[in-house]
Amino acid sequence: MSKHAPALAAAVLALALPLAACETAPEPPFDKGVCWHAVTKDGGKTFKFNKVKENVPQIEKCAAELEGMRVRFLQLGGQNREIIGAYQGSFLIVNSRGIFRRAKWNGGQFLLLVRTGDGRLAQPGAMPSY
Repeated sequence: MSKHAPALAAAVLALALPLAACETAPEPPFDKGVCWHAVTKDGGKTFKFNKVKENVPQIEKCAAELEGMRVRFLQLGGQNREIIGAYQGSFLIVNSRGIFRRAKWNGGQFLLLVRTGDGRLAQPGAMPSY
């Protein structure tokens, strides 16, 4: 092993780290009032967005559209229990636990709508806890 190997390894690492930081996260569409269904490509690095509905007044209505789509897919025999969507610059993740919102794909998420005991969707805290 050469006496310059550690210095060479450090130089390669120093050049590789900024390149990894430049990798951009997918951005959701910002179109006002448009609800989107997102299909992941390249292992989740990129998305293809398909328009679900226009003139959607609020994010909860888009979430309900995506939930209806998820249920219809399951009734037709689909196996995908999670759907990804987007609304005005936010990602929506729809699954059997509820609907979650992410401002950035690689960022944190928070619960937008929670499932009630009978499977309906409600805002967190709207239902009494027993």
